Amino acid sequence: MTDFVHLHVHSEYSLLDGACRIRALVERAKELGQRAVAVTDHGVMYSVVEFYKAAKEAGIRPIIGCEVYVAPRTRFDKVHGLDNSPFHLVLLCENNEGYQNLIKIVSCGFRDGFYSKPRVDKQFLREHSGGIIALSACLAGEIPRLLTGGDYSGAKRAALEYLDIFGKDHFYLELQDHGIQEQRTILPMLARLSQETGIGLVATNDCHYLTKEDAKVQNLLVCIQTNRTVNDPNDMAFETEEFYLKSGDEMRALLGKYPGAVENTAAIAGRCHVEFEFGVTKLPYYQAPDGMENRAFFRKLCYEGLRRNYGENPGQTVLERLEYELSVIEKMGYVDSSCGILSTTPGARISPWGRVGAPARPALPLTAWESPMWTPSATTCCLNGSSTRSG
Repeated sequence: MTDFVHLHVHSEYSLLDGACRIRALVERAKELGQRAVAVTDHGVMYSVVEFYKAAKEAGIRPIIGCEVYVAPRTRFDKVHGLDNSPFHLVLLCENNEGYQNLIKIVSCGFRDGFYSKPRVDKQFLREHSGGIIALSACLAGEIPRLLTGGDYSGAKRAALEYLDIFGKDHFYLELQDHGIQEQRTILPMLARLSQETGIGLVATNDCHYLTKEDAKVQNLLVCIQTNRTVNDPNDMAFETEEFYLKSGDEMRALLGKYPGAVENTAAIAGRCHVEFEFGVTKLPYYQAPDGMENRAFFRKLCYEGLRRNYGENPGQTVLERLEYELSVIEKMGYVDSSCGILSTTPGARISPWGRVGAPARPALPLTAWESPMWTPSATTCCLNGSSTRSG
């Protein structure tokens, strides 16, 4: 049995494109004798926690990844005809640093670069490349596109640029063969690029479904996505029925003649080790300015907000209410994160009740947590004069 790991896989969370159910994916990989498997959904990380838990339960290694969209220019450029056809790029988390960086990359794609797709640019990738292993992706990747367009020198420049961004042994040229002529045409060119640049090869199958018989199901998803029927011509439809989770022996038969391509899948999988910690609250830490202790700084901000709402001499009932709320927040361990919210976003609208300390609002719950929408910083932010609604 060939030691092979699938590093390019689309789950059901590649919406209306991938047809691999998470638990079924993990079980199928285990049936095939594969000790690890990746999930690399298009532009998103929705599947990560479910996939991690299912893989751990099955005793195989989860490889956390994403197939991101790379803007042709910058992520801020959004001109039709120039910027609406981003390149694909597969990113895998080598460690927890890489996981944190991948979170930032995916978030940036939606926050800054969204233009039909959530796009990032090479500059942002360069700034967040730590702990990430990148693969050159399918025919929609930058390097395959240049090769299919006859621009070998441009493909070589792009390959060297990605190598510079991610570093030696952290960028690989991806080989695929689904029986598509364009793929078979560029395979020798990718092998030549590897020889000339020293960039390793890696075999993948761009899996969108689990078995060959599932191809029809995946085609239905694409029809829904493109608002077509199965009888309509569809440019998005896959040309063959080979995009399934193949065995190691099948992959070796397809791409085994390329040195290292199959072996590198297991080698890369062995380097990818991300651990999630569940059941532990993780909050941002904020350091108070001027060497001030966080608890004292927190109380100072709250009392400033109290005086803004009630004047310089608030009544005893109001003071007791504030002290009670502060004591609860301190006991729950939320002082540090609340300090950051109050000091950096004094106008943050995170209270569900409007301005909780405003004299015109007498009908309030006795304590903050009596509201189902309460958050730890709600009371203090309200005392600081912010609200979620007007009137």
